[in-house]
Order: sequence, then C-alpha cells, then structure tokens
Amino acid sequence: MSTHPQLSSPSSTTPQPAPSPRGSLGRVVVIGGNGFLGHHIVSQAVSSPLWTTDAVISVDLRCRHNRIDGASYHECDITDAPKLEALLVSLAPDVVIHTASPTLSGLHINPDALFKKVNVDGTASVIAACQAAAARGSVRALVYTSSASVISDNASDLRNADESWPVIRGALQNEYYSETKAQAEQLVLEANRRRPSASSSSSSSSFVSLTTTDSAAAAAAAASPPPSRPPLLTTALRPAGIFGEGDVQNMAGFMRAYRTNKHRVQLGDNTNIFDFTYVGNAAHAHLVAAHALLLTSRASTAPLDHEKVDGEVFFVTNDSPVYFWDFARAVYRAAGNPEGTERVWRLSRSTSLLLGSLSQAAYALVNRPATFTRTRAVLSNMTRYYNITKAKTVLGYEPLWTLQEGVERGVRWFREQEEREAEKGSLVDATAAVAAKKPLAANG
Repeated sequence: MSTHPQLSSPSSTTPQPAPSPRGSLGRVVVIGGNGFLGHHIVSQAVSSPLWTTDAVISVDLRCRHNRIDGASYHECDITDAPKLEALLVSLAPDVVIHTASPTLSGLHINPDALFKKVNVDGTASVIAACQAAAARGSVRALVYTSSASVISDNASDLRNADESWPVIRGALQNEYYSETKAQAEQLVLEANRRRPSASSSSSSSSFVSLTTTDSAAAAAAAASPPPSRPPLLTTALRPAGIFGEGDVQNMAGFMRAYRTNKHRVQLGDNTNIFDFTYVGNAAHAHLVAAHALLLTSRASTAPLDHEKVDGEVFFVTNDSPVYFWDFARAVYRAAGNPEGTERVWRLSRSTSLLLGSLSQAAYALVNRPATFTRTRAVLSNMTRYYNITKAKTVLGYEPLWTLQEGVERGVRWFREQEEREAEKGSLVDATAAVAAKKPLAANG
C-alpha cells in the first residue's frame, strides 16, 4: 500500500449531511466577480441554499464573461478611485468581497507595475470606497482575497504553516506578486474598525449608472443612515493553490502537459507535499467570512480574542495535503489517462531548476512567454502545506467538496472548453486556446 497521501474518491467517502443554512448576507458586492474565483463567489451567493441575499452584484473591469443569472453587473476600474467610490456609495452594499488581482502565472506574464497598480493601489481605492459607503450607513464588512504565498519566500519549504508564521517582505521576498499581496493585506487589516467620517464620501461626484432595481434598493438602504454608524470590519483570507472550473493556471498547466505528452516527465522525487484548494471551497470560505463579520457588526459586545474574525487572517485550503505529482496524476486520470507512474521520466530537482532557467531565458530572447520556467520548477519541487485550524474553529469553515471531486469537476469543465475550441483546430491547439484565456483571478 502506498504511504503517500491519497486523493479520496467520491464513491469511497462516507456521504456527508448537507450543511445547515448559515443566514443572510444582505447586499453583496464582489469586486472581480467575473474572474476565476469571483464568479464562483457570485454563483454561490446567488444560488447556494446556505445563504440568503438581497442582491448580488459583480464589479469588474469587464463583465462579458462568467455571468451568473440572478446577479447584476457593473464595469469599473478599481484603480479609478473616484468612480469606484461613487459606485459603491450608490450600490450601498452590506458586504464587499475583493478578489480582483492579475494572475501570477500562466501563458501571460504580467509586469510588476500591473501587480502594484491593481493589488496595492487598487486595494487602497477599494478600502477608501468602502469607508465612504460605510459613512453613508451601508458597507459593514470587507473580505479580501490575499494569498498563502505571503509567508513564503517562494524558495523555501513550508510545513504545516499557520497564521503565526511571519509575512515575508522586501529583499527576502523573491516573488513580487506575493510582495504586493502582502502590502494589500496589510492595508486591509489596518483599515479594520477605522471609523470613516461622514465627509469622506462627500467628494463622490462621479455619475454612476445603475439599473432601476439597483437604484431603488440602494436608495432605500442609504436613505436613513443609522445615527451611530458601525465601523468597517475587515478580514483577509489566504487561499492556497486554487483550481477548478475556470482555472487557466494550475489545471491548465497540467492539462497542457497531458495533451502534449509531457505528463510522463516528473520534476523531483515526489516527496514534496502540497496544498491545493478547490475553487468552490475557496468561494465558500469567503462567504463564511463575510457572514462572520456581519454577525460581529450586529453584536452588542466585542468578540473575545479567540473568537475574532475582524482584523484577522485565515489560511484556506481543502485540508487535504497531497504529494504534488499525485495531484498531477489525478488530473491526468480524470482527463482519460489510465497510466500511473509507469514509464515516468524523473528529473532531479537541480536538473529541473536548470532546465526551467534555460527555457525561460530562451523564450525571453524571442520575446515569447515560456511555458516552462524556473518558478514552475521550484513549485513542482517545493513542500508547501498549511494548517487551517484557525479557519475551521473561528470561521466555522469546512470544505464542501473533496480534492478528488474538485479535480473531476475542474477537468470536466476544461474538457468541455476543449471540445468547443476543437471545432476550430486540433485538440492540442484547443488546450492551448483554453489555457491562453486571460482572467483576473486571485490565486495562492
């Protein structure tokens, strides 16, 4: 019997009772609600029996794709602070969930300036807009999608890491994406319980076009602000290795390897344990956190230290660490590959890092994004898993889908996209076309 952690099969697990309804979220705005993670949050807020909502609204740079029936949509650049502030004040949400971020990896290489503009400056704009809306009596809770990578130098192993581990910043941080996520996380936490002044929203003069339904509901919500406005409560979640439907990073990389017959190559010895998170579970965690903040906002007394959600960070995973290449082979199996470790060509860590560096340099010479990089080689060899006890005990978070269920759902979505693209060319071309889609999505 293998001593490796295994991905459990849905058919072999004991059926779990359906979770009980959690409660009302009021009016929910998801910033980045058309992105990978964001549209799953919108979908669950609209249709999950766990929650009731008065309205679910996505605010994104572009809202053409990943639209969910029952939600409404508004296009806005979050780095346009006056426009965003005017929009949030007009929408008058109870909860804002901020997921927008450029992707770290994939076929598109985003410049550092974009990470700074969106993750840091954009988050500062979101906070200011939430504070302005809070001053008008609406926004009470802000949930931010940070990243599990903020405590990693993206070179060293992490074993059973929890929230007590220090955030890696500055010269010690090897990945600028993680640096900007850490900066944004700090801004969000520092904004917790900082009371906005009524005048902070008076500068909002930009005209914002809303639907009739949104306008009426927002006007009713903002017409009579309470005499004593509660402070804005904030929290940050740190998901790790998000994958699933809509994923054009993690799952796309494995599917691209499979379709191009590179699935028989293994980087390292597969003794490195890694945490992945099915996107449905990550979305669920955000709504759980939002509800917890609303409960705190309504409470007559402050929570005890061990009960606090506001001003806190939480790691979020599937709570199922697995050997890295076992996860990859689970993806290959779900995609139709019956092989296990037979005929697998294993490259040592040092060799894979060298090849990743050479590949990256070669592609840079022809000004094309490399499909295999040193970063990919490092992650494929790295041990990186987390302890989510805090999320389970304080938030009450539990994964709703197993890792295997997440893999099967994600691969099913990817194959459906391949079939659509295959009508235009070969299956390999179709896989590349799906992987080449460029979302705004937070990831760990």
